[in-house]
Amino acid sequence: MNQSDPRKPISTIDWDALPHGGDLYGELHLAEQVAQADRPKDSLFPGLAICGVAAAAAAWLSEHYGFPIILLGLLIGLSLNFIARDPRTHPGLDFASRTCLRVGIVILGLQVTVGQITALGAAPFLALLVVMAATFFAGIAGARMVTQSRYAGMLAGGSTAICGASAALALYGVIGKERLSQAQFALTLVGVSLASAFAMSVYPVLAAELALTDRQAGFLIGASIHDVAQAIGGGYAFSDAAGSYATIVKLARVALLAPVVVLVSLMLRDRSAGGAAQPLWKRLSLPWFITAFLATVVLNSLITVPEPVSHYALVGSKGLLLLAVTATAMRSRMDLLLDMGWRATIPVVTATLASFLTALGFAVLLL
Repeated sequence: MNQSDPRKPISTIDWDALPHGGDLYGELHLAEQVAQADRPKDSLFPGLAICGVAAAAAAWLSEHYGFPIILLGLLIGLSLNFIARDPRTHPGLDFASRTCLRVGIVILGLQVTVGQITALGAAPFLALLVVMAATFFAGIAGARMVTQSRYAGMLAGGSTAICGASAALALYGVIGKERLSQAQFALTLVGVSLASAFAMSVYPVLAAELALTDRQAGFLIGASIHDVAQAIGGGYAFSDAAGSYATIVKLARVALLAPVVVLVSLMLRDRSAGGAAQPLWKRLSLPWFITAFLATVVLNSLITVPEPVSHYALVGSKGLLLLAVTATAMRSRMDLLLDMGWRATIPVVTATLASFLTALGFAVLLL
């Protein structure tokens, strides 16, 4: 109030005219914009660097203690999953779990040729198809038995039927995290890796106790052990002849990765926003990295790849897949893993048992 003349109205203060007046909200907004402009853009380095260190630790432990490298990568990644709480690691971890996975699967095609598949012969190849089909659908049946998602059964059955962790990564790329959580995926990877390590240690001993021939043992081991390296190692643990035959059988399973991915795509039966099923041609379309894998297999069949190139391609493929597995484990939530309980492992168990029993039956009756 104006004390000199109480009859005069109170004048309005013109804040803009004052020398030190300012809009506090505007100043805060401007400061936030400046901070965002100065903030460095998302970088792949933090996530990739942490993932690379963890993968290198897994490789060192595997080399010195003989433990499966993929399983070590999973366990180390799960133990470091608190790192994923920092958003700065997300771009690098996502890059490792997606791009490294896809490139690794494409390079894996340099280990397979069409000639290796035809070298099996018609009867063993058809028997191998039956073994893989029984394994795949046993995973789905196991998931249904314990009220798990059918996508969990597809993942467990498909990865057990083909080549373990590599197939699981490829199939999860088709199934997607919208249908199946990363925690379930990580648990499936752990189960498949443990089952493969157990099989490599036990199956050669069982084959010897059952007095199987080299060819029978090679078919049993090559058709039922999940991981490529462990299937080959298990075969050579029985005999050199069994190891050679197990290698052919196992590589034939790897070559069938693309048809199994097509089968899973057909079984997904996605619905569009309008409620109508997707056209058949869309569900038949393969991800680009599976198409590139097939092209690499054909290329490897048409030309002779030098042995050093094939060797380093295998090393590179294993390294990229290890990075993908480690990054996926880091992005998995341990609380969800604990909530799932023992039921989440049943699809892997049923698929593993079906793989062993059907492979053993064909090995004894056919070979």
